[in-house]
Amino acid sequence: MTYQQPVYILAIESSCDDTSVAVMRDDVLLSNVTASQDVHRAYGGVVPELASRAHQQNIVPVVDQALRLSGVTKEQLSAVAVTLGPGLLGSLLVGVSFAKGFATALGIPLIDVNHLQGHVMAHFIREDGIDNTPPPYPFLCLLVSGGNSQIVLVRAWNDMEVLGQTIDDAAGEAIDKCAKVMGLGYPGGPVIDRLARQGNPHAYKFAEPNIPGLDYSFSGMKTSFLYDMRRRTAEEPDFIEHHKEDIAASVEFTVVDILMKKLCLAVEQTGIKHVAVAGGVSANNGLRNAFRTAAQEKGWTVYIPKFGYTTDNAAMIAIVAYHKFLAGEFCDISRPPFSKTTFK
Repeated sequence: MTYQQPVYILAIESSCDDTSVAVMRDDVLLSNVTASQDVHRAYGGVVPELASRAHQQNIVPVVDQALRLSGVTKEQLSAVAVTLGPGLLGSLLVGVSFAKGFATALGIPLIDVNHLQGHVMAHFIREDGIDNTPPPYPFLCLLVSGGNSQIVLVRAWNDMEVLGQTIDDAAGEAIDKCAKVMGLGYPGGPVIDRLARQGNPHAYKFAEPNIPGLDYSFSGMKTSFLYDMRRRTAEEPDFIEHHKEDIAASVEFTVVDILMKKLCLAVEQTGIKHVAVAGGVSANNGLRNAFRTAAQEKGWTVYIPKFGYTTDNAAMIAIVAYHKFLAGEFCDISRPPFSKTTFK
């Protein structure tokens, strides 16, 4: 379907603890505003009830700011898009309820977006004056975050197949839990990343589970790490503090090695050498370096997103919504949010 007038979409992402709103003109991003929640640091992880309350406080001012920064009025909007799932139900309900009310009040369509599909499609976001070469179809995407670790075969924006996924913990979850054992606070991923730049990735060895096919497992690695740290701190109480850079580098190396071995297998099985990475863990420098190394050594063409598009953000929701708008795929106002991790 072709539109003579620009398509203006306001998109809302509230699947976890970030309230994010973006405004997009066709596939060009005009604004992307995110309000994060610091309240969870004291608890070492996201508290769902506190997250939903913070979304209620943030949603109106974030929408207002996103519209003002974009220079678009609400009367110009063509549609309102929102993450329908997967995610925390309480958090999703805030964004979905607001989106339904806003779309109804404006008399424009509502578009539902799958959070995971958004992460994959973040590679297709354009910005004025900035060159961006998205991956050609078909391509492979390693989707890694605190809650998801998947290898996805992407044939089109609306045709994605999960080739392999974690059977227990996600990569980001494993890193955060190792960071917690080390006393690094929450979220631990960025701290591990920073410390790892100063450490020896081969200082310590942790278990890498042997899972058949393209599926992942990180529970064994996490357990191996825990027992190893317990043994070493029993002998030397300040062991972690004295060796935290090497420990962080070894944790990062092990997680990245597990991820890349399966991804290399997926490339071999499919013959597809256009390979992208997405999700919060794609901000990790060790994983980004592994992708660049694979490009040089294996002849892959790799696609690494801007840091701003790695964590949860509404721009990735807006780009999927733009394609769904052109296809005339709108959401019935009665559809509820869902928490299950799936592309369906």
